[in-house]
Amino acid sequence: MADDSGGMLSWDESVFRDEHVFEIDYVPEAFRHRESQLQTLQYALRPAVRGNRPLNAMVRGPPGTGKTTAVQKLFGELGSQPGVRAVRVNCQVDATRYGVFSRVFQSIFDYEPPSSGVSFKKLFGQVADRLVDEEEVLVVALDDVNYLFYENEASDTLYSLLRAHETHPGAKVGVVLVSSDTGLDVVEALDGRVQSVFRPEEAYFPVYDREEVADILGERVRIGFRDGALPMAVLDRVAEQTADAGDLRVGIDMLRRAGLHAESRASTTVEVEDVEAVSDRARNLRLARDIEALTDVERELLRTVAERDGERAGDVYDAFAERTDLGYTRYTELVNKLDRLDLIDARYESLDGRGRSRTLTLAHDAETVERRL
Repeated sequence: MADDSGGMLSWDESVFRDEHVFEIDYVPEAFRHRESQLQTLQYALRPAVRGNRPLNAMVRGPPGTGKTTAVQKLFGELGSQPGVRAVRVNCQVDATRYGVFSRVFQSIFDYEPPSSGVSFKKLFGQVADRLVDEEEVLVVALDDVNYLFYENEASDTLYSLLRAHETHPGAKVGVVLVSSDTGLDVVEALDGRVQSVFRPEEAYFPVYDREEVADILGERVRIGFRDGALPMAVLDRVAEQTADAGDLRVGIDMLRRAGLHAESRASTTVEVEDVEAVSDRARNLRLARDIEALTDVERELLRTVAERDGERAGDVYDAFAERTDLGYTRYTELVNKLDRLDLIDARYESLDGRGRSRTLTLAHDAETVERRL
């Protein structure tokens, strides 16, 4: 029944049965179309349950292909086993070695270490000593590990984790790396000192095809929406747009937004018009999340590129340096990071008789980027 005063459904009415099904932290009980990948990861992690050091693992694939969900699902099971400590670190948030170990410390001791005044050596020592004293096996998933590479922190972080047993005999640590940067050869990009001990089992997560997308989204609709609230024609439209985007998260977000849009119309049924009304925002989901994860100075650089779209890197730097006082070396590192995130295109062009120079352009519509900054 419509609420005449507000043009919305009343508080006790909803098209949803369980809206949490469409939130980012939801882990489905039935994890479809990833059986072989799960088997690979289970094979690598199984020794930890027996008190032994697990095999290391490398999880690769484009964004929105189930990598994080697979790790969350397995770590939920692994963490319930006695003698195993399973810690997932979001490297978009913790993109330094100190940040990674702070997250591990927090999981082990149930409180955060001081934000300053504690050396890495002391932090590392407390973590390793606790593992030895409690005879626990530590398994760390570095989710979006590509962000550690962007900050040149990956090799040092992995070296400390994988060689903990050398400074603390009895420490047993295994690592799962998760990367969404398909252009990054993770093993090749590591230092030789780390390559020699990493040697991972690999699980590749390809883009879901049209039928798999429809199947997965259909299960979410069955659990998350009330019976009859989202017709098959609407699901087909969402599945089509999701397959085109190549990112399952787009479809999940689109379903939730379409449901909320239907409710704003005081409708108990989601229609195609609701999907069309929210599709642009859902399709830009990855862009929004990538921008949200940027630091203030990285946002400032992206804003500067947006204002000087298509200009040479040196000219962009002059404008950027006036705002931040950062040196050119750090500026170049930030440019490379935004380029790897597909937020900008940094292309080399030949200059007549003067070598080569990079031109910086936005990889997305300027208005869309500026709206999210």
